[in-house]
Amino acid sequence: AVPPAMSRRVVRQSKFRHVFGQPVKADQMYEDIRVSKVTCDSSFCAVNPKFVAIIVESGGGGAFIVLPLAKTGRVDKNHPLVTGHTAPVLDIDWCPHNDNVIASASEDTTVMVWQIPDYVPVRNITEPVVTLEGHSKRVSIISWHPTARNVLLSAGCDNLVILWNVGTGEMLLALDDMHTDLIYNVGWNRNGSLLVTTCKDKKVRVIDPRKQQILAEKTKPHDGTRPIRAIFVADGKIFTTGFSRMSERQLGLWDLNNFEEPIALQEMDTSNGVLLPFYDADSSIVYLCGKGDSSIRYFEITDEAPYVHYLNTYSSKEPQRGMGFMPKRGLDVSKCEIARFFKLHERKCEPIVMTVPRKSDLFQDDLYPDTPGPEPALEADEWLSGKDAEPILISLRDGYVPIKNRELKVVKKNILDSKPPPGPRRRHSTCDSDFSQPALEEVLEEIRALKETVQAQEKRISDLENKLGQFTNGTD
Repeated sequence: AVPPAMSRRVVRQSKFRHVFGQPVKADQMYEDIRVSKVTCDSSFCAVNPKFVAIIVESGGGGAFIVLPLAKTGRVDKNHPLVTGHTAPVLDIDWCPHNDNVIASASEDTTVMVWQIPDYVPVRNITEPVVTLEGHSKRVSIISWHPTARNVLLSAGCDNLVILWNVGTGEMLLALDDMHTDLIYNVGWNRNGSLLVTTCKDKKVRVIDPRKQQILAEKTKPHDGTRPIRAIFVADGKIFTTGFSRMSERQLGLWDLNNFEEPIALQEMDTSNGVLLPFYDADSSIVYLCGKGDSSIRYFEITDEAPYVHYLNTYSSKEPQRGMGFMPKRGLDVSKCEIARFFKLHERKCEPIVMTVPRKSDLFQDDLYPDTPGPEPALEADEWLSGKDAEPILISLRDGYVPIKNRELKVVKKNILDSKPPPGPRRRHSTCDSDFSQPALEEVLEEIRALKETVQAQEKRISDLENKLGQFTNGTD
């Protein structure tokens, strides 16, 4: 008899086995940035196809800097900052549906949403488009809804999660009896119908925010006492990072239908930095960046045992203070780039490019399935009423060209028409209006016109300064 063909492959086949990371050349870094020293497990950096934003040191208040992606090299010490908060900024997040809109959360208990112009402004940006007030303690987490326009989540040290409609400045929902202690992190699933949270009470919770219901919870997915992180990965599974009882760092993969036992649980090392997971749904790769580590480890998540497959480690000499992660549409497909990180050092930001080596120069469609684009799939009120929608996908075959600046319009509702939000009454941002709607509209229109004039003048001043700079050619 002929022996059966050897069906067992010795090496697992995967197109991502040879992914490698490389830092950019020195002139492609962003130098002379005073990165914030706040002790907070946030990533301190947010990037999109147009800009890189970094939380910076600032005397007596909170600030972050926004640089056009192409503006590499040494950053001018007088480069304008975004400076509206009265205490340190703890988290920032770009809107996935508008590359010129960013939200910031601060120790001053507020969340602010900013419109960033395409040109570099002359002065600091001090006026947010809208300020969201509802937390009673510092706000350390913000995250935009992945598919609904203008829906923003914030979580504070008051153990409260609030969902806002940025387009009206209203509080949509407050999830206030769910967490008994400090919330470590909050993540959306792909279509924004569920949240996963981790908390100092050692529980991971899966929440339906609109029903204000905990659908599943797991106590002590990792036995150690240090912070846990959790994110949704493909097929609604949950990926966690934490610590064992012996303080070894661990990763875990969980199925909601059987939350008791992990699908996978792996020990890694004994470093004490919290591992921040970054997930790319298109390649099913999760990248782990520890604060204070000098490496990025990455794993592929598949349906076959052991389910979480170690791929490789990008190592360097310098520890990272924080990390930004570029959305897929901001990558260079011609170079087979499948991820780009923005690593923060004490005084600079260093992009790190992850590449799959390929011989051909053609578009590699197996590396780049259609990916979420900048169009929202739902309006805020549709989502609130119970509708769900998957992200609207775009092809990267011809690369992605960012859309020019679209203004975020905030139309605040008349406080007399609005009923209070569900749950206990809290202070939240609406405008106190004692006068009629038409009069209000008129004032808003006038303010809008003034804003446009000021923006036009700012641009003109900026252009003239640049021209003057060329004439004087650096001589005073």
